[in-house]
Amino acid sequence: MTTAGRPGVSPLDPAIASRLKRTADGLVCVVAQQRGTGEVLMVAWMDDSALHRTLTTRQATYYSRSRRRHWVKGETSGHTQYVHEVRLDCDGDTVLLIVDQRGVACHTGDRTCFDSGLLAAEP
Repeated sequence: MTTAGRPGVSPLDPAIASRLKRTADGLVCVVAQQRGTGEVLMVAWMDDSALHRTLTTRQATYYSRSRRRHWVKGETSGHTQYVHEVRLDCDGDTVLLIVDQRGVACHTGDRTCFDSGLLAAEP
């Protein structure tokens, strides 16, 4: 199995791993959503190891494509995500995390990564 383009053995449950449709780099898209409100907080990426860590620790763990390493949300900022639910979409190519966000979700300091990008709205 490949994890973010690196060969190795994944600790992820094979029953879960077999349901994932990954990119050529071994990644799956992840959407983080606020528990209770449904507010979409951010989009990120996970490899099998990050998903395994998230499932076992309940701390959102992602894979940074630019830094080529894992990162736990809030490890440096203190703006953490406690994971209540992990869901897989019908195609197996997107994971949904239902989280309690503490602090801001976006690296820019906004509450969500979608606070400043309104392209259209209903009149």
